[in-house]
Amino acid sequence: MSTMTMNTSTTEPSLLRRALLADSVVTGASGLLLTLAASPLGNLFDVPTLLLRLTGVSLLPYTALVLYIATRGTIPRRGAWAIVGLNLLWAVDSLLLLVTGWVEPSTLGITFIIIQALIVAAFADVQYLGLRRSND
Repeated sequence: MSTMTMNTSTTEPSLLRRALLADSVVTGASGLLLTLAASPLGNLFDVPTLLLRLTGVSLLPYTALVLYIATRGTIPRRGAWAIVGLNLLWAVDSLLLLVTGWVEPSTLGITFIIIQALIVAAFADVQYLGLRRSND
């Protein structure tokens, strides 16, 4: 069984590589913020502190994975597709969190959840575009 990879190691980073690197920076910053400031954010957003802290902690290894994939000389296609899928799953799950009523955040909390879901979906979209361009 062979592993398909794509060579994006040029002097100018590819769209996919830039999107993955940006994703890792934003996700890492979010993970640290949610981990370290879970209590004040929980009060502000009216979301359980434990949920925010666990979310933040879970983002840290994900950040490392995205950064690892982004910094390979050749980006593994399966890894990049996995990141796109996980980003889409995150965006959908974030919105499901609101519509299921599992949490009842404040207006600011609802706004935060929707905005971060849109940002993650945008990363997935740009990463998908980068993957599609790499097939040309």
